[in-house]
Amino acid sequence: MTYTKLGNSGLEVSRLSLGCMSFGEPDSGMNQWTLPLEESREIVYHALDLGINFFDTANQYSNGSGEEILGQILKDAMAEGRTTREELVVATKAYYAMYDGPNAKGLSRKSIMREIDQSLARLQMDYVDLYIIHRLDHDTPMEEIMKALHDLVASGKVRYIGASSMYAWQFLKMQQIAKENGWTPFISMQNLQNLLYREEEREMNNLCRDLKVGTTPWSPLSNGRLVKDLGETSGRFGTINEPSTDRERADVAIIKRVAEIAEKKGVTRTQVALGWLLSKDYVASPIVGATKKHYLDDAIGALDVVLTEEEITYLEELYEVRPPAFFR
Repeated sequence: MTYTKLGNSGLEVSRLSLGCMSFGEPDSGMNQWTLPLEESREIVYHALDLGINFFDTANQYSNGSGEEILGQILKDAMAEGRTTREELVVATKAYYAMYDGPNAKGLSRKSIMREIDQSLARLQMDYVDLYIIHRLDHDTPMEEIMKALHDLVASGKVRYIGASSMYAWQFLKMQQIAKENGWTPFISMQNLQNLLYREEEREMNNLCRDLKVGTTPWSPLSNGRLVKDLGETSGRFGTINEPSTDRERADVAIIKRVAEIAEKKGVTRTQVALGWLLSKDYVASPIVGATKKHYLDDAIGALDVVLTEEEITYLEELYEVRPPAFFR
């Protein structure tokens, strides 16, 4: 495993992070494909054995069950001497509703203060290393959001803060509010980026490079589409169907080029797709989900994949523009 600083901070994170959306009791009321405690333990322990120290979860995952499972596993891992709290980097998020009510969703000061306490209780931790706003709350003033996040850092409950999918101008405005008031700035941006969705390259990624903010792309394999054959089915992601639009045809052509380069280099499609992301200087740590240990072994192999400029161009040149997604 190799490590890198997360943005303009001294925090060292593994070049791949383990996304923990796959963890949670299947009867939690959210996703039936999630892994319960003992099956999740196999994945987390294997990640630790591989040198992964960065774990990304959210209060919303399996309605809190995901945090509970991750927290228990990491507590057990520390007790067994597999890792230490000092070396773990644990990220969680807030924004989506955790109960029914007018104050349930969003990033009001009231919500942020409540959700961090509940997340810490579920994780069985005194603090989280990175607290991320899962989306931007358009109904709460940015000043209120940034001051509440700063106060969490000042309280010791949070070490650093990060943001997720939003427009670049919104992210810049929030950073400027923090700077003008002497508050804590974001050190990371968790945005959607993969070979089939590259809209963040227009503004956000260049902004993050300029501000020295590290990106931690989610869905780096486009929900598995980049590594599956046409017609292949997954219980979680469905089937890759025959393309019916120009954009879908472009996507399928890109998927085929990933497979072509993988065969030529003697590596897997996962390693090509992740290797492409890791070649970008603004990318700190793509978030990789896994429900089987060998998925992690496959992903780790991407750290040794070096794509030539010609191969990168070959992967990128067929991309079709699409509308921005996941900003609310």
